[in-house]
Amino acid sequence: MILEVAILDVIPGKVEAFEHNFEIAQRIISRMDGYAGHQLRRCLEKPNRYILLVNWESVEHHTVGFREHPLYQEWKALLHEFYDPFPVVEHYQPLFAFSAPAFQP
Repeated sequence: MILEVAILDVIPGKVEAFEHNFEIAQRIISRMDGYAGHQLRRCLEKPNRYILLVNWESVEHHTVGFREHPLYQEWKALLHEFYDPFPVVEHYQPLFAFSAPAFQP
């Protein structure tokens, strides 16, 4: 399992339109082979900055399976107009993981 990470700087004044289009676009990515979940989070300090985290079974599921799929053009049409600068996308592999224990009253 790998994690795709993209910092998305949305053009000021286009945040609402971006969020609306992302709601539609996430239906596209969630149908891709090798997709294993995603999160979109908004930055508290910079309200036009987001981080997109997507779990894939492999890098190739993202770089080939998704980006070369015909539906990628729909994803691109929905979202790419909002970014300035265009995001750098990186892939991370797991090394260590820890979860806080559940609260016990």
